[in-house]
Amino acid sequence: MTRASFADPAVMGELMARMLWEIEAVHFAPDEPYKLSSGLVSPVYIDCRKLLSYPRVRSTLMDFAAATVLKQAGFERFDCVAGGETAGIPFAALLADRLELPMIYVRKKPKGYGRNAQIEGTLPKGARVLMVEDLTTAGGSMFHFINAVREAGGVVEHGLALFYYDIFEQAEKRFTEGGVDLHYIATWKEVLAVAREEQRSDPKTLDSVAEFLDRPMEWSRARGGLEELLV
Repeated sequence: MTRASFADPAVMGELMARMLWEIEAVHFAPDEPYKLSSGLVSPVYIDCRKLLSYPRVRSTLMDFAAATVLKQAGFERFDCVAGGETAGIPFAALLADRLELPMIYVRKKPKGYGRNAQIEGTLPKGARVLMVEDLTTAGGSMFHFINAVREAGGVVEHGLALFYYDIFEQAEKRFTEGGVDLHYIATWKEVLAVAREEQRSDPKTLDSVAEFLDRPMEWSRARGGLEELLV
């Protein structure tokens, strides 16, 4: 079932950004910013889980994801696709189907009873695994799952996030030091560009969002939020 159109990455990023706006998965609120689980105060919030509720959107994104992985990593680089609990699981299943590969999923922590498993499914020793998440901010959650797969005997050198924040310096360092190439379709850059083009918010809001994307920690600190990214 492998399908890949190999569209230009910039085109795929812009189209995903438009999809996110169309399904109302993006929210800008600089006057009443969101406090994320990390403690970061942010004027932006994105809900990639909503993508699952729109068949044409999710199907197109799986084509984009398959094309991205095949073009950037290779056609025969993986033995298995893994999804992290919970948001990564459905996207991993959809992508595994596209790539005609087995799929496993990784719990946030061992089950606590029975086999006490953290990895669900069949993971042969030495299997080359593509780790999938719906989004990643700085890679902390993804590496939690990657480390679990590695401890179970899998080899993880590539990760895929449909959406990548791409605003934190710590992220690049984490993936480089962790030996993982991160692949993604869209970032906040594309989402903000579409917002400006389609006038999704007033200029003041868009400028405040742009300020956050340029200096996220300073923006958060000035509003009583996290001063150092921990995840």
